[in-house]
Amino acid sequence: MKSVKLKYLFLLIAAMVGFSGFNGLLAQKKTKIQLERADNLIGSKTNGIDLNIFIGNVIFIHEGTFLYCDSAVFNTSANNLDAFGKVHVLVNDTLSLYGDVLNYDGNTKIAIVTGDVKLVDNRSTLTTNRLVYNRNTQIAFYTTNGKIVNKDNTLTSKRGFYHTDINELYFKDSVVLVNPEYVLNSDTLRYNTATEIAYISGPTTIKGKDEFLYAEDGWYDTKSDRSELKQNPWLSYREQFLSGDSIYYDKESGVGKAFGHVLMKDTVQNIVLKSQFADYRRRDGYAYSTDSAVAILIDKTDSLFMHADTLKMIFDTLENPTHLKSFFHTKFYRTDLQGKCDSLVYSFNDSTIAMFGRPALWTQANQLTANQITIYSSGQKIDSLFLDNASFIISVDKFDISKYNQIKGKNMTGYFKEYELYQIDVEGNSETVYFVREEDGGLMGINKAISSDMRILINQRQISEIYYFQQPEATLYPEKEFPVEELKLKDFKWLGNQRPKSKYEIFLWEDEPQPVLKR
Repeated sequence: MKSVKLKYLFLLIAAMVGFSGFNGLLAQKKTKIQLERADNLIGSKTNGIDLNIFIGNVIFIHEGTFLYCDSAVFNTSANNLDAFGKVHVLVNDTLSLYGDVLNYDGNTKIAIVTGDVKLVDNRSTLTTNRLVYNRNTQIAFYTTNGKIVNKDNTLTSKRGFYHTDINELYFKDSVVLVNPEYVLNSDTLRYNTATEIAYISGPTTIKGKDEFLYAEDGWYDTKSDRSELKQNPWLSYREQFLSGDSIYYDKESGVGKAFGHVLMKDTVQNIVLKSQFADYRRRDGYAYSTDSAVAILIDKTDSLFMHADTLKMIFDTLENPTHLKSFFHTKFYRTDLQGKCDSLVYSFNDSTIAMFGRPALWTQANQLTANQITIYSSGQKIDSLFLDNASFIISVDKFDISKYNQIKGKNMTGYFKEYELYQIDVEGNSETVYFVREEDGGLMGINKAISSDMRILINQRQISEIYYFQQPEATLYPEKEFPVEELKLKDFKWLGNQRPKSKYEIFLWEDEPQPVLKR
């Protein structure tokens, strides 16, 4: 803000050059004010100074500028005049200054107008109760509240400067810009009456019907409803929130782009997207994040953190989010559930997660893989899941982490209670290898079974019962008699080293070497 204050001070000095002791800053030729006409002339002498008092249809001219009034007191020796009543200063063909009282110095070319003041050009009208206009710098300024009307835009502030030659306005203190679409409030603002672009130089809010924008730097195009926001910018649209290092927003097309430390949030669905770049296309029905993109599905007790190369949010016709899609190198973490896959679709309507492209899912001691995995939830808790084609469940033995219980089949449906997997239904080509133990953990043997379909019950993370359907074959082997080459079923692949152990490990993506299986 220091630079803004210095700029304001500079503008004030520049605007006042010619009558505040800085005459040396401007080399200017002094010419006399000329009387063009008046109905009556009264001569007067006050304190030894000769004054001419003109009354009725008074017109003066000074270097191409015409000054109209009802009456005037002209000091010929000092080359200045005081004008009263219906004052009109015709600066040029496109700029006029109106007021009740005028003091004009012909040496400095400074005009001070008070009363019902208006400065009018071919684009805008400025009104205030006191205005100083410097013909040398072509700058008009006020310090006692002013209003500018420029087409559909109305701007007010306590202090302001108008560079009439370049159509630039500088506003300071309690700045308000009102147009049919937005209301802008700011501490400092620069506005161009030709382009109708407002340039932000301090804490600023822009409020529309559904949008609310904040920034401390940037610009806002009032004609096209486009804006570029910098320095702590953010915008909200209904239940959606977007922030970043910088934001570009086009209201007409509904496009918003954010760069650097981006955060998108939907307060209804309780989801947060973080990234380094986001593209929000409200009218097209989607928004996506890339570059270190993370989605956080917020829950009161346990939130899910997910990373992918690209995260995409889909909206319905009412602009409410319906789906979250992730593409390439997807990995997620929640205390009770972790997973990885190539791509994923999350449905907000029914809290369903569909995983595609070599999906792997971990819950407690279980690893689940298939061509596709679908997770069904109820009340923020996993209710069930479906493994579609090439289904495989591997769990670490509770009493020996070097041993793995395995369930394999074409399709599987798993059921959960309080985050624990308690039942698995296997459909087609069912196979199992699991370690049968006593209640105290003592190993009874290794069971290998084959059946068309199976139902497996799990208690305390261990297989407790298996029901076989249609021509089952099951054998319980003593540990020493079980063939070592059959300790793992075909296509066995333990991916435990790829399992994220915290929300920070969702960014890690690599294929880890397989552990050596022991009898």
